[in-house]
Amino acid sequence: MKIKNVSLETVCGITSVLPVNDKPEIAFAGKSNVGKSSLINSLMNRKSLARTSSQPGKTQTINFYNINDELYFVYLPGYGYASVSMAIRQKWGGMIENYLKSSQQLKAIFLLIDIRHEPSANDKDMYDWIVHYGFKPIIIATKLDKIKRSQKDKHIKMIRDSLQAIPGTVIIPFSSLTKQGKDEIYHYVEKACGLNSFQEGGE
Repeated sequence: MKIKNVSLETVCGITSVLPVNDKPEIAFAGKSNVGKSSLINSLMNRKSLARTSSQPGKTQTINFYNINDELYFVYLPGYGYASVSMAIRQKWGGMIENYLKSSQQLKAIFLLIDIRHEPSANDKDMYDWIVHYGFKPIIIATKLDKIKRSQKDKHIKMIRDSLQAIPGTVIIPFSSLTKQGKDEIYHYVEKACGLNSFQEGGE
């Protein structure tokens, strides 16, 4: 399957009712400024459909991107940004929890973690939260180009050990600059959605 058509179909805020979709959903979670927008744009082969921001914590909605009218990429709000009030952070958490509990089409959740740093307490909480709701998160270790190649295995082990990840948990090193890891992410999207072939296509 080539990515030919992409559209931002639904945007849900704190008071919005989540859509009832009839196509598989793949969710992307991660703290503010971990690179979710850059990842989504790379996977969709678009430069700026998912807006990147220099202000972490700016994305306050759950965004549903329709991919080829066959599946949805679901962009979850960032978490853990200290300058956002606790009340707002709790509301965002409620949005994410409501989505995890209520979606009937959620097939896989990718959790983004910055490969340069040990997972934060918020990262660990999100990982445990996802597991609690019956999913086995696939970890995307972002910003791979920011570390030396010789450090990659050490940092992946650091993430795995810090999260106390379930045995067999997949960790995919990814760089939005070099696109390393992109094909592997496609593989797991394809596998989760039962698609025969999922690959990058042109606009």
